[in-house]
Amino acid sequence: MAALSIAPALAHAALHVSGLRKSYDGNEVVAGIDFTVSPGTCFGLLGPNGAGKTTTLRCCLGLTTPDSGCITLGGYPIPQQAGAARERVGVVPQFDNLDPDFTAGENLMVYGRYFGLKDATIRARIPDLLDFAGLAGKEKARIQSLSGGMKRRLTLARALVNDPDIVFLDEPTTGLDPQARHLIWERLKRLTASGKTLILTTHFMDEAERLCDRLAVLDHGQLITEGAPRELISAHIEPQVVEIFGDDAPAWAKTRRALGERLEVAGDTAFFYCRDPAPLLAVLSETPALRYLHRAASLEDVFLKLTGRELRD
Repeated sequence: MAALSIAPALAHAALHVSGLRKSYDGNEVVAGIDFTVSPGTCFGLLGPNGAGKTTTLRCCLGLTTPDSGCITLGGYPIPQQAGAARERVGVVPQFDNLDPDFTAGENLMVYGRYFGLKDATIRARIPDLLDFAGLAGKEKARIQSLSGGMKRRLTLARALVNDPDIVFLDEPTTGLDPQARHLIWERLKRLTASGKTLILTTHFMDEAERLCDRLAVLDHGQLITEGAPRELISAHIEPQVVEIFGDDAPAWAKTRRALGERLEVAGDTAFFYCRDPAPLLAVLSETPALRYLHRAASLEDVFLKLTGRELRD
């Protein structure tokens, strides 16, 4: 069978997705999305629960067959050559799936064999992988003896055992304490600095803002915006936010809408989005019964504006 040809521009993209669609039982969960990830960058795929992120990632990895669309991963057409593509890909799943019967080092050894690597090659890589993950000296540690943060870092090390060009990370810091999160952030920045491409899903908007060169926001299976974090903040949100909280805050805020460009209320908190917060802050300084926080707009504000504040299951 003749080899499938890939357009030169797509061959140089780490990941290219065009017109991707996927339905289950008549429900379209991915509705014709398009995006391209450049090599050596961190690309974030964000969205509420049920937005279509997991299905999109599964299609990109060749684990789920799309109904229509074009995907190339590392220059390979997916799903036709998914096996060849995955040889150059690492995956950090949402939930750790380390083998509890093996030590930390044995987990890396067994995983490396899946890629056809020789034992000597894997063994030579293990010390550097463990050191990268902040687990130096833990090669013989049993999985049950590791903390949650250690297990997460070992899962990251395992994803790098084949020295991949592209790494998929599905909510890599969920459930971790701040120290562990910051360590993983620093390690991920090292990976992009070394030329690797990261494709990240996360519910932590500060994580996406820190790590991502570009990101796309999905909702109801559609891509609703894409760009660099600061570009999206500038395009979608007023630059300053004043949060006023307390039992009386929503009622008080609704009578003073004119003090900001936009007002949102969630629970006992009122969010004033402002270009010039000075008049609002002056009034608040004379209202000691109300507590408030003045801050710059963030990616989380963009996310909530575009996808809503309603709880998703």
